[in-house]
Amino acid sequence: MAGIDARPPDVVRSEESQDSADIVVLGKIVGPHGLQGVVRVYPFADDPLAWSRLPQWWLGREGEAPESWRPTRLIKCDLRTEMLLAQLECVADRSAAEAAAGLLVGVPHQALPPTASNEYYWADLVGLAVVNTHGQSLGNVLGLIETPANAVLRVGDGQGGERLLPFVAAVVLDVELAQGRVRVAWELDW
Repeated sequence: MAGIDARPPDVVRSEESQDSADIVVLGKIVGPHGLQGVVRVYPFADDPLAWSRLPQWWLGREGEAPESWRPTRLIKCDLRTEMLLAQLECVADRSAAEAAAGLLVGVPHQALPPTASNEYYWADLVGLAVVNTHGQSLGNVLGLIETPANAVLRVGDGQGGERLLPFVAAVVLDVELAQGRVRVAWELDW
């Protein structure tokens, strides 16, 4: 499992709307670039070019219900020094780009590009049960933390306790999305 890769961290879920039921947050608009309405987007994903080719993005604010997010056409997108420069249909000029600062960029889960073998979107891992090689439950995935070395699984035991497990092949033995679990080489008392 040396190729294990986990992608975007957040998902906004809605029980009411199937059109935008699961918005996966891909990045955040941090400000304008130039005078023509181009925005700088800080990507939360490790492969922003993969989703920069999507024809449409959804914009929303943290904490907003998914049905409040609005779609907009992505006109152009380039990667420059780990920041995306995006031209969006709804952002006409620098003033609009300044006003867009702080908006989150996302897409419905079903619009994401498919993952390769042993690649997972972070949103797909949140909530999965975590069990060790002895079949003992360590809890559920609460989220992931990006570090320079590797991603780290946040595993909560349901009683306020939390473990941090490196998301590397030596620890994460198998991700079984269909079964709703992650198998790990980790003991209960570690």
